[in-house]
Amino acid sequence: MDLSMQAVEGGFTDAVLEAQAVFRALLDALSRPASIQEVRGLERAPASLSPVAAALAATLLDADTPVWLGPTLANQPAVKSWIAFHTGAPLVANPGEAHFAFCADPAQMPTFDNFAQGTQEYPDRSTTIILQMASLTGGEQFFLEGPGMENRALFAPTPMPKHFREQWLANGTRFPRGVDLVFAGPGAIAAMPRTTRLLAREA
Repeated sequence: MDLSMQAVEGGFTDAVLEAQAVFRALLDALSRPASIQEVRGLERAPASLSPVAAALAATLLDADTPVWLGPTLANQPAVKSWIAFHTGAPLVANPGEAHFAFCADPAQMPTFDNFAQGTQEYPDRSTTIILQMASLTGGEQFFLEGPGMENRALFAPTPMPKHFREQWLANGTRFPRGVDLVFAGPGAIAAMPRTTRLLAREA
């Protein structure tokens, strides 16, 4: 299959209803950090972009949302062509200019402080980072608390960015600035907005 055909194929069958379902799941994930929300991924996502990450891209990206791709995705012409055709989102080389970032290899991604942090006046002008995960369970265990969680929550996605604990603690010191994370696992998503606090290991 040539590149032009790969770019055309693989979008939503019913763009309005399917995008609405993905967006509702994302809102639920952000309002209830660490909760796992089912998402129906795209059946024919381009190589290296997972079906769930592709569904998020098709829902969130448009011509006014600059997007940064991690090296694994940026090196795939099919991924860039697919995003251009289905969303029109401009690709940026500098993660600090991105509204959204997609990373297929969390362990190799830049540190969080390389992405847009927003400002004190406009904290929403920050990057939301979508991380492709092998699983939303079974990894290193993190205990979380914060708005949207009645009690502390256990969260164990895998694989995680390097030095995640230190990076997330630093992200919290920048509040209300800072990045938000969305984890795209197999058939589901979870999220950690910047308001989520990471508890000590012994908590």
